[in-house]
Amino acid sequence: MALDKSTLRIVFFGTPDFAVESLRRLVENGYNIVGVVTMPDKEAGRGHKLIQSPVKQYALEHGLKVMQPEKLKSPEFVEELRALHADLQIVIAFRMLPEIVWNMPPLGTFNLHASLLPKYRGAAPINWAVINGEKETGVTTFFLKHEIDTGDVIRQHKIVIEDDDNVGSVHDKLMALGASTVIETVESIINGDVKTVAQTDMCVNGVEATPAPKIYKETCKIDWDKSPCDVRNFVRGLSPYPAAWTEIEDISGTIHSVKIFEVAESDVVIEGNPGVMLTDGNRLWVKCHDGAVEVKSLQLAGKKRMPIDAFLRGFRLKA
Repeated sequence: MALDKSTLRIVFFGTPDFAVESLRRLVENGYNIVGVVTMPDKEAGRGHKLIQSPVKQYALEHGLKVMQPEKLKSPEFVEELRALHADLQIVIAFRMLPEIVWNMPPLGTFNLHASLLPKYRGAAPINWAVINGEKETGVTTFFLKHEIDTGDVIRQHKIVIEDDDNVGSVHDKLMALGASTVIETVESIINGDVKTVAQTDMCVNGVEATPAPKIYKETCKIDWDKSPCDVRNFVRGLSPYPAAWTEIEDISGTIHSVKIFEVAESDVVIEGNPGVMLTDGNRLWVKCHDGAVEVKSLQLAGKKRMPIDAFLRGFRLKA
């Protein structure tokens, strides 16, 4: 029997909002989603309330079968997955799959990755592209293999990273572009006209495989001994989430942690070492290596995000 969108049996793996858009596009276009695999519910907040992943919420709202295995190699999950007789599996923003899972369907398993592979392989490709001052990024679909993010490329599309973009706006652009690319990829698989390119063959003309490791809190601390351009890219590459941070001192000598969401390069001259702050009561500048930046918005621990003038009206800064 020839496959079409209604008979092709698809199992979808994903967890965050970034994956929901592709799942939504598949469902609304009439593709046959026979199962959705997502992370187990997590406790959150003081009441330890169980929180469902965005993918689970969408799947339940649309009557899709949901699986939440603790261990992807568990015999129970493997058998449950095998019983779905999937022709194809799609993975978006999920954890690494064991071979027994990704090698199961006859048409393979493909992943949507938020970078122009082989650049930015890893857990945080959008963040690192912005942090490193890239002028473009994109999405890639590729078939899974043993080494993470190294499989043969199926489709790839680019976007421009605008000067006023931050990681939040780039994420949203790639989420929409990624969903369209997923549909393109599935259609190509159904039509039998998939032509893949090995990533090793793409490493030419200065293109190199680069890492995009997971972001931790320690990763997000601002190094003021960088250029103003580098500091600005660092801040926007982490804004609005998880957010770059630094420490400031009030006039009593108490040290506070603050998240910084937006800075602009400035020609203000500040004496002293990188990290020295200057304020006129309404604006705040910080010395960097060979220059300075002006802080536009921030958030004191336990408080709301606010513009800098509002913050300075309520915080007596030791500048």
